[in-house]
Amino acid sequence: MQRTSIKIQVNNSAEFKTQLLLWAQQFKVAIWLDSNNYQQKHSNFDAVMAVDEFSKIETNYPNTFEQLKTYQSSINDYIFGYLSYDLKNDVENLTSNNFDGLFFPDLFFFQPKKIFILKGNSLEIKYLNAFKNEIDTDFQQIIASRKKQSVNNTNIKIKLRIHKDEYHQKLNTVLNHIHRGDIYEANFCQEFYSENSIINPLEVYENLNEISKPPFATFLKVNDKFLLSASPERYLKKDGETVISQPIKGTEKRASTKIEDEILIKELEQNPKERAENVMIVDLVRNDLSRSAVKGSVKVDELCKVYTFEQVHQLISTVSCKVKSTTHPVDIIKDTFPMGSMTGAPKISAMKIIEEVEETKRGLYSGAVGYFTPTNDFDFNVIIRSILYNASKKYVSYSVGGAITAKSDPEKEYEECLLKAKAMKQVLLNTK
Repeated sequence: MQRTSIKIQVNNSAEFKTQLLLWAQQFKVAIWLDSNNYQQKHSNFDAVMAVDEFSKIETNYPNTFEQLKTYQSSINDYIFGYLSYDLKNDVENLTSNNFDGLFFPDLFFFQPKKIFILKGNSLEIKYLNAFKNEIDTDFQQIIASRKKQSVNNTNIKIKLRIHKDEYHQKLNTVLNHIHRGDIYEANFCQEFYSENSIINPLEVYENLNEISKPPFATFLKVNDKFLLSASPERYLKKDGETVISQPIKGTEKRASTKIEDEILIKELEQNPKERAENVMIVDLVRNDLSRSAVKGSVKVDELCKVYTFEQVHQLISTVSCKVKSTTHPVDIIKDTFPMGSMTGAPKISAMKIIEEVEETKRGLYSGAVGYFTPTNDFDFNVIIRSILYNASKKYVSYSVGGAITAKSDPEKEYEECLLKAKAMKQVLLNTK
């Protein structure tokens, strides 16, 4: 499918981002990906907006990856969308039987009529040829967009799906599996939710993004369902014949002063438990990538480097490999899905235990959102630090978790969950 591409200089990229997001609300389907100008080596643009479906795939397992493979190959164009965590059931002999209050399809991708790519003050607009005559009108509408009076979130009463005492019991169950040798590590997650609630998705996203400023922020709208994400983590990126994964494992809070912050960074760098978490997942990612990689090409480019975000410090590693040009991009994703940072090791055993101890179907949480290009490249984040909203069901949800290892202390793990949940709670309750 051919696209018309034009480039425009915008005067103020920050203001234009706000206007573009406002303008995009008129469409039933929209995906916004924003790096927030975070300094990273592997970024191709600052932000991208894709709106208005020309074609789509929306499906639940089984055979989801094969359906995506067929769709991506036949479209031969940009497609944007998400993979839910529960596609694990399409990769391995697993099930998802826990409670679901959100009802997102397991997989959704669409071919947008209109794409906007922003890098600095340079804007590239890519429209399907059939709609190129709308470029000028749309651009004028975007720069004329102004915020209307805000609608306050109503009836937000956040509840825990797993209360503290039960969390401790469940975490001890995971620890028993570890001490028995069933697994080395598991990512155990819990849901916070609010029923019969109405939120303003765009306003919540903007507030969440403002206090977090992550490199993989996402606003996703699919009809009545929304993802408002402040994710700091990349799952997988393909650029030509190079594939990289950047798992996060290891978290430390921010301090109020620079000196205290530097002390916490040093402590995180040298923390044996946090480093062990990260190294275990790096080994798992190396193994996953080796399924698609050119033999001997998998390497660790960066091990346990501390990256600083608005609310936390994180240990991030970068693992890369080379793939043959004949390897299908969807096969690379399938070989590594779900991402090791959100499962555990060994992966299949960890996912079985996770399903037993967790109370909520993960759905989009700990899945991935991103895009494929016409040249078979792709880039996907990990859906964490995110609010999910089903407007029809008036159901709001956010989940948090942590890696459980033999050295885990239940009370500290619980505190880490609360730290990760802080930003989502703050924007929903409009508190500081």
